[in-house]
Amino acid sequence: MSKHGKILVAMSGGIDSTVAAMMLHEQGYEVVGITMKTWDYSSSGGSKKETGCCSLDSLQDARKVSVDMGFHHFILDIRDEFGDAVIDNFVEEYLAGRTPNPCVLCNTHIKWNALLKRADGLDCEFIATGHYARINQLEGRYYVSKARDLVKDQSYVLWGLEQDALRRSKFPLAEFLKTEIRQMAHDQGYDNLAKKAESYEICFVPDNDYRGFLKRRVEGLETKVSGGNFVDQQGKILGKHEGYPFYTIGQRKGLGMAFGKPMFVTDIFPDSNTVVLGEEEELSRPAMEVSRINWLKYDSVSPDTELVTKVRYKDPGHVSNIIMDGDKINVSFHSKVKGIAPGQSAVVYEGDDVICGGIIRNSLFANQHFQ
Repeated sequence: MSKHGKILVAMSGGIDSTVAAMMLHEQGYEVVGITMKTWDYSSSGGSKKETGCCSLDSLQDARKVSVDMGFHHFILDIRDEFGDAVIDNFVEEYLAGRTPNPCVLCNTHIKWNALLKRADGLDCEFIATGHYARINQLEGRYYVSKARDLVKDQSYVLWGLEQDALRRSKFPLAEFLKTEIRQMAHDQGYDNLAKKAESYEICFVPDNDYRGFLKRRVEGLETKVSGGNFVDQQGKILGKHEGYPFYTIGQRKGLGMAFGKPMFVTDIFPDSNTVVLGEEEELSRPAMEVSRINWLKYDSVSPDTELVTKVRYKDPGHVSNIIMDGDKINVSFHSKVKGIAPGQSAVVYEGDDVICGGIIRNSLFANQHFQ
């Protein structure tokens, strides 16, 4: 009989999930390892060799650790669920003129739901992952907080986890630095993992060519969207673009035209196939609207509460106030924020704690007359 009960550990074959499983095993949990097969890269038509969490090498690495440590390991095929939810959403968001964050959707909905369902079937009370984040509790509510290693902190991508998922989740790496995790892997004889390069690519677009992926995924896309206008902030036509889905807010390179000065994509309007360009200062906006809100630490906040909001993963965060508006929030920044991209996640913090998160719908005071 294990000291702490039975726990299902998501194992990608990488160093973080491997060390998380080792820690829990050493702490006396009855560990069951599970590796999820989310995607076959060969089906995407890309040119790069399959890498990352879905590769055969990663599956074998996860299984080897399980055998070495003496606990069970399973492979769970969730390709159908992943494709329907994550990839379809990825395509739909770009076709709507937004920039999606598929890793957030995958982590907090597809993978966690799959883990909890499998945990129930295997009589596991808890699930665990190799994320760098903390889980805390306040007056019966569970919430995510930043990890000790602020460079590796992944609290931003976990805003979508609901209360029951948080109640049953453990993040063993919360109090450790990445350097310490690498040393642990080395000490256990897993130098291959300690030296393994980390991938920051989208798993189903490992060549980073999202344009090519969209073209292969949507038949006739180039023909449907080509020939739209680049316009400036006053609506003056600057030239033709290749199609609005192939551009993202803040993009400077790859516009296909020379303007004599750096120009950036500031707005995208799919209905008119219009891409608005401006200088760098015109990327900055004072406010934004955020939908699909998931409340974590609290279930509401006062408009006069000073918080910090991140608009992308590596964003340092910006002092702001939020006003609740039904199932949405309006975020007002104390200083203008550059590069707010509809489709990305907005995560609101109180200190190190995640208050809530959601999907950016639009940056307020955008150039609405171009629609």
